[in-house]
Amino acid sequence: MSDEVLYERRGELARVTMNRPRYRNAQNSAMTYALDAAFSRAVDDPAVRVIVLAGAGEHFSAGHDIGSPGRDADTPFTRRAGIWWDHTDRAGADRRYAREIEVYLGMCRRWREIPKPTIAMVQGACVAGGMMLAWVCDLIVAAEDAFFADPVLRMGIPGVEYFAHPWALGPRFAREVLFTGDRFDARRAYDIGMVQRVVPRADLEPVVLALAGRVAAMPPFGLALAKRALNQCEDLMGMRAGMDAVFGLHHLAHAHNAEVTGDPLAGLDPKAMKG
Repeated sequence: MSDEVLYERRGELARVTMNRPRYRNAQNSAMTYALDAAFSRAVDDPAVRVIVLAGAGEHFSAGHDIGSPGRDADTPFTRRAGIWWDHTDRAGADRRYAREIEVYLGMCRRWREIPKPTIAMVQGACVAGGMMLAWVCDLIVAAEDAFFADPVLRMGIPGVEYFAHPWALGPRFAREVLFTGDRFDARRAYDIGMVQRVVPRADLEPVVLALAGRVAAMPPFGLALAKRALNQCEDLMGMRAGMDAVFGLHHLAHAHNAEVTGDPLAGLDPKAMKG
C-alpha cells in the first residue's frame, strides 16, 4: 500500500480511497498498483463482503495522469495484470502498448473479475480513466454534482482503453459522448442506467453504506457466482472481443499522433482536454 490509496475496513465493508485530491485523483502508475494491492487485500480478507471505491476530496477521478508532478509513465513496476515485458526499456508503439495493456486495460479487466461486489461512490469529476474505474465496479452511486465524460477524441483517440461505452452507455448515447467530448451529469447517467442512485452530496456516503449493507447480507458465494454470470453474459454479448478490437484502434491513434505530431497525445495537456 502507498499514500496514493487509503484502505479502511468497517465491519463487512472495505473502503478503498484514491488519495491524490490535489490532482483530482489523477491516476498514475503508483496509484494503479496501490489500488490493486488494496483490492487484493479486500479479496483475501474473509470478513470483507463488499468493497467501496471512493475518491478523496472534491472529485472521484479526473482520469489518467498526463500532467501532474507525480506522473510516472517511465517508471517500472512489478506487473500484476498479465504476462508482458516491461515497457521502460522499449521504444515507440512497443513501449506504449506494453504499458497500457498492463496498467489500463489489463488492470481494469482484473478488477472487474473481483469475486466480491464493488460499489463506486462518485462525486465531482469522473472523467475518461475515472469512468473506467467506475465502470469496473458492479454498482455506481453518484452525488448530484457528479459529471462524466470521455474527451480523448480531442487527441484523435477513439475512447479510453477499457472501452465499455456501448455496454455502459448504449451505442447511441456512446456516439454522442465520444463525438462531442461533452460532459453529462449524474441525472443523465441514471436515466440511461449507468448509475443506480443519484443523491445529494451530503447523503452520498450514508446511501452507499446502506446499499453495501443490503448487498453484504446476501450469501457471499452466491454473490460471486451471480457476478461471474453477469460478466460472462456481457462478454458473450461481445464486450471482451469488442474491447480487444478497440484497444488496437486506440494504439493506432497513438502511433498516428506520434508520427504526425511527434507526441502520442497529440500535444494536448489536461487544460486542453477540457475543450
